[in-house]
Amino acid sequence: MLRRHLLLIGGTALAAPAVHAQSFPGGPMTLIVAWPAGGGSDIAMRLVAEAASKQFGVPVVVDNRPGAAGAIGHRAIVNARPDGLTFGMFSTAGVAAPYLNANANTIDELEPLAFFGSDPSAIQASKASGITSLADFVARARANPGKIKNGNDQPGGASFLAVASYEKMMNFRIQKVPYAGYAPTVTALLGGEVDTATVAIPDTIEYHREGKLKILGVSSPERHFMAPEIPTFKEQGFDVDVGSWRCIAGPKGIPADRLKILQDGLLAAMRTEEFATRARTAGFTIQPGNAARTLARWRADDALLYGILDEAGLVKARKH
Repeated sequence: MLRRHLLLIGGTALAAPAVHAQSFPGGPMTLIVAWPAGGGSDIAMRLVAEAASKQFGVPVVVDNRPGAAGAIGHRAIVNARPDGLTFGMFSTAGVAAPYLNANANTIDELEPLAFFGSDPSAIQASKASGITSLADFVARARANPGKIKNGNDQPGGASFLAVASYEKMMNFRIQKVPYAGYAPTVTALLGGEVDTATVAIPDTIEYHREGKLKILGVSSPERHFMAPEIPTFKEQGFDVDVGSWRCIAGPKGIPADRLKILQDGLLAAMRTEEFATRARTAGFTIQPGNAARTLARWRADDALLYGILDEAGLVKARKH
């Protein structure tokens, strides 16, 4: 908690005037999650809520507001009273949402608080494809535009955005085949229905170790802790960082003193050893970052994803 500050006036110690920071938070806080209970984002944010409760000394309650691909929950964050007591989770999908749904809130309507971490994307190849490495895959894709079949999810989804990002950043074209989730995508890959896929490491690591498919690389700054034997794209000559990330954001207008306490406290909570251990056990890649880093990621992905969605003909709301 903050120390009580004193003002010395004429040699007499007087209590400082009451300001927001002195009593903040002073009561329960709410963490809005725009996804249903039980899913990955809900689990991640419940870990954050528990750590933040210890950091701030008050209960932090998770409030699930699912629906409209996250738009309902994001709007609840934007419309929350800007007293610093209500904040919520924001993610990669939220950056893309305004271009797919003209009614969705934009990053300019949110206040960045802290970065949670990324779920790095990866490329897997089927045994039937004969693809042996990331370099082999890229060479084949460049030499035969649109010939390699890649399993991913519906346009605008995480794995769709991942492979579309790879196409743009690594200069190749493949045929995108949509499936209703990671499970059917992996089934299609194992059966040779598609040549490659772009799903999360946890969904394919056991098949990789059993030799039923090959994970070509992970597109993150570091190797995935669940698959330390698999090199990153950068290690293989491709400086590409692509993944779906989560962060914490609040409404605009939080008083500066409260905003600093909130930002510093959330970051400190996610940097504790206990939090890191519990998050890794749950399968999350933790990369705690401050508000500036969070905003930088928003802006970078906003520019990248708009271009990708525009090229795919999916943009319904244009950039001004």
